Amino acid sequence: MSTLIVYFSREGNNYVNGAIKNLKVGNTEVIANMIQEITGGDLFKLDPVKKYALDYTECTNEAKDELRANARPEAKAYPDVSKYDVIYLGYPNWWGTMPMCVFTFLERSDFAGKIIRPFCTHEGSGMGRTESDIKRVCSGAKVERGLAVHGADASQSRALVENWLKNNN
Repeated sequence: MSTLIVYFSREGNNYVNGAIKNLKVGNTEVIANMIQEITGGDLFKLDPVKKYALDYTECTNEAKDELRANARPEAKAYPDVSKYDVIYLGYPNWWGTMPMCVFTFLERSDFAGKIIRPFCTHEGSGMGRTESDIKRVCSGAKVERGLAVHGADASQSRALVENWLKNNN
């Protein structure tokens, strides 16, 4: 089966175990890279046209405003999912769901007959409602059980990722 790992991740100020820390690589990207190393799948990072603020508080306010407005911010490019059977979809959990730029990608693509395996990073909210949101947006896709990784533990989560991948193959 052909595999694609599509993810959105944000470096810069992030909330980590109760403190704001500056991350050179976002937590979701850390997990996406692990999945790529293990599966050998193709990797695609969603890069929004309008960058989110590097400051954590400003970014969370931007994310909340986009969610309230049901915005669909564009990415600079989108992958062609037509040649893939399995899509790993990664994102941070923002306000209980995916960043709105991930919704933009999902709504632009045809996932009929595809398997979607979601994974997210979070600081306590787990998958939130993301699995049900993906099922709603991606009709015709099989959305499998997601993996929620505590963002502060991302770099030490290889065994967790390997176990999830093993149980979803």
